[in-house]
Amino acid sequence: MRLELFDDNIGAVEYVSHMGDDLSVVNAARVSFGVEKEQVDEKDKKLINYLMAHNHTSPFEHCAITMRFTVPLFIRSQHHRHRTWAYNEISRRYTEIDLQFYAPDSFRTQHKSNRQASNNELIDPMLAGLLNGYDYATDAVKQHHTQSLALYGALIDAGVCREQARGVLPQNLYTQYYGTVNLHNLLKFISLRQHEGAQWEIQQVAAACLKIAEHHFPVSVAAYKKHKMGD
Repeated sequence: MRLELFDDNIGAVEYVSHMGDDLSVVNAARVSFGVEKEQVDEKDKKLINYLMAHNHTSPFEHCAITMRFTVPLFIRSQHHRHRTWAYNEISRRYTEIDLQFYAPDSFRTQHKSNRQASNNELIDPMLAGLLNGYDYATDAVKQHHTQSLALYGALIDAGVCREQARGVLPQNLYTQYYGTVNLHNLLKFISLRQHEGAQWEIQQVAAACLKIAEHHFPVSVAAYKKHKMGD
């Protein structure tokens, strides 16, 4: 299962593997009574809803999921702030794969009262003197990508090591990494990063994670959406 994030056919979240299921949550919760179920019934669904509604989170920690992320570096940095995840990332020191960039078709305006947020208003302003007179911001960004790649290639061709040459590449360079997390902390990540105050790009990452989790843990995610999202 692979979900694209943007309109560039590059950014994506992809399912890799998972451990446990809704039944694992049920059996973890019922182990106190020496009970083990073989399938989830209606009583078990009510139990999962009770656990979610009352923040009894430890049974959800017995499920885990691994996903592959292809996102810009600035989104990777935000994601890695969630230290309950385990990460392994592609290395530019060892690989020579194509370098690709996140280049939006427009830009959001800065929020007037919140320095950390943007508005939904989209613009593509004219910038003076960057290329040939006045140019659209989106074109200037693409030109910046081309120039950065040219400089990076020139440094490599001149014998500069990759670990230093990569320093000239911009923050919207795409990277890839594996991320593994238990179900409780995945839902915590989603609740924080789907918030309207989160950056739009990582909101898309969180939404994709939710869809993937819903496919493998349908009862637990339905309980989360009901009690934590108000669905």
